Amino acid sequence: MAQVAYLDSMLREYLVYRGYSNTLKALDLEQRNEKDQHFRAERLIEHFNAAVQASDLKALRSLWLHLDNNLFSKLDHTYAVAVKKLENSLLKYYLVTAYSNNKSDKISEFFNILASELHQQSEWKDWFFFSFCKNAEESPTFALFFTKQWQDTLLLSLRNFLTTVYQCLPQPSFVRAEQEAAHMQRLQDDNTRLRARLLQLQQEQQQQLASASSSQNLSGGDGGGTRRRSSYRQQQSLSDILPFDISPPGHIVDDFCIIASEASIVGQASEVQARGLKLLIRNIGSGSSPVMSRKDNGGDKSSSKHRSGSVGRSWI
Repeated sequence: MAQVAYLDSMLREYLVYRGYSNTLKALDLEQRNEKDQHFRAERLIEHFNAAVQASDLKALRSLWLHLDNNLFSKLDHTYAVAVKKLENSLLKYYLVTAYSNNKSDKISEFFNILASELHQQSEWKDWFFFSFCKNAEESPTFALFFTKQWQDTLLLSLRNFLTTVYQCLPQPSFVRAEQEAAHMQRLQDDNTRLRARLLQLQQEQQQQLASASSSQNLSGGDGGGTRRRSSYRQQQSLSDILPFDISPPGHIVDDFCIIASEASIVGQASEVQARGLKLLIRNIGSGSSPVMSRKDNGGDKSSSKHRSGSVGRSWI
């Protein structure tokens, strides 16, 4: 409400500046009479009823068109049927009132103006006979619309509908101008602050990289080539690393092949050892064994010494 009061004062200042004294008086009068939003609907009902009683079709349609363009068009599409139903009922109320006031010329004027618009609607099919009907208040087709109960129900439904619309209607752009300006200013301030924070983070990152490179230059190593490689390795990303070019083996070796080869080597060693034992046993049993020949010739000392010495020299 503070924004509305502020804009009312601005509008009053504008009217005074332009010299619209009559408009300013009308504004002051309407502001004094308009206490709450429920009174808006009451005033609209009064305007509708006054136009109907005066058979002023132009004023009736002008007021409804104004509400349709500025209020009803902003509602959800599900309310379109209700809006159209109220409009048709209000026009029928206009015809019934004109018929009751013996204003047949207003009825003819009504159909001359709206015939092209109403003939496409099925509910108006019987109403084109209304201007030629005698005792229409007794006709089964039109008798309901002459009853006070139907007319009061129509005005009450229209009043409740307008009250609900005014309660749910969003504020106009003229009222939200100050709020939207403040919101845009907050967004701009947030954008400036985020840009400054991003610039600060970039500067801190550059300083960290510079300090890291200087510390690598001061620390020892294997020369400038190693430092260059280390700095390049730090800056290198995962997408820059290429896999090693290793050629695949020529043949496939598995554990079963290794076990089989080891088993064949062990079998060959055992066969060699077995042949050695067989040869030793054969030499022991035969006379060519050096041990057995030394025992057989033990009686002849000279020959024994000669043989043993010769044998010992040959062994050594």
